[in-house]
Amino acid sequence: MNIGQAFKMAISSVISNKMRSFLTMLGIIIGVAAVIIMVALVQGTTNDITSRMESMGTNLINVTLTGRYSSVNLDMDDMEKLVEGNPEYFVSVAPSINGNVTAKVGTVNENTSLLGTNQHYSTILNAEVESGRFITEQDVAGRKKVAVIGKYIANHYFEGEDPLGQSIKISGQVFTVVGVLKAKTTNISQNSQDDRIIIPYSAAQRLLRNAIIRSYSFQAASKEVAEKASEKLEELLLSLLGNENAYNVMNQAEMLETVESIMGTMSLMLGGIAGISLLVGGIGIMNIMLVSVTERTREIGIRKAIGARRASIMTQFIIESIVVSGLGGIMGIIWGMTGSYLLGKFTSIPTSVSVSIVILSAGISAGIGIFFGWYPANKASKLNPIDALRFE
Repeated sequence: MNIGQAFKMAISSVISNKMRSFLTMLGIIIGVAAVIIMVALVQGTTNDITSRMESMGTNLINVTLTGRYSSVNLDMDDMEKLVEGNPEYFVSVAPSINGNVTAKVGTVNENTSLLGTNQHYSTILNAEVESGRFITEQDVAGRKKVAVIGKYIANHYFEGEDPLGQSIKISGQVFTVVGVLKAKTTNISQNSQDDRIIIPYSAAQRLLRNAIIRSYSFQAASKEVAEKASEKLEELLLSLLGNENAYNVMNQAEMLETVESIMGTMSLMLGGIAGISLLVGGIGIMNIMLVSVTERTREIGIRKAIGARRASIMTQFIIESIVVSGLGGIMGIIWGMTGSYLLGKFTSIPTSVSVSIVILSAGISAGIGIFFGWYPANKASKLNPIDALRFE
């Protein structure tokens, strides 16, 4: 018997026992679909987090000053001196003064988030301007009351109007809108990244009555020197503050690697959990193949009596097992890809199906057919033809 004949017989056997074959495949179908969906969820989430972090730049270094473990207070001038004194490591620095304020335009009066920073913030954290301009060095030096607003503020407070040049009251003080930021999210809504106002940090210090800046964002000279720049920054801060607990330095590139490592581990863990279904499906295939061997004992006896070799009998049953698991794998891939697509379309959960996991799932399902089909096939090939012919 050649391979082609074995495949034809296997397919004929599957078709003649449709319900039994489907129930046998079900474990493989569920296992493969579960692996694809779970890995797609992890990969989609990883890609989403990674893209958000990369949008802020992989050469970003965040510094937070606690102020509790040092009597020395560093200000913006000190941070600029660090940058200017180490051009091989740093390009620029932007301060961050955050607060919640009340913004009012006409009858619209709501709470929103306020950020006080300088002209370098847009470059360091990729805050792109859609119209108008960003804060300038002159705005900071002159403590000018100018504001760059998020897309939600522009749409909600200035509905149907051009906000540029118009006034907006922030905690009772009048600011002039000079720029509108590009949308950061697809769902532009209140309390999102698009619901914020950016003003010069010098004006924010007065408005919020907060003279001390605790948070800074540094731009490393390049991605390659980001780690060394982070180490240099820690060294400089330690020499200035005298206590390593007085500050916290976070390297964006290191954070990105950590996230990818964690999500990779989760992918393996969830894939392993889903793989248990494949194991159960394989056992189901072995069980049904043993039943098939018992049902076809007389057929095996006749074939051996007319000269069929052990290898021919084994090939027939292994191929039948591969066909069952392979068809289950194909259906599982279809279910898994469909499920991943529907999850991504009708929920906010990001999904990403990779070609590699689909190919791996197909290979695993075929491998299960060989592994779990070998024992029944071997048992069939060892049957004594005389005993097999006597079997009722």
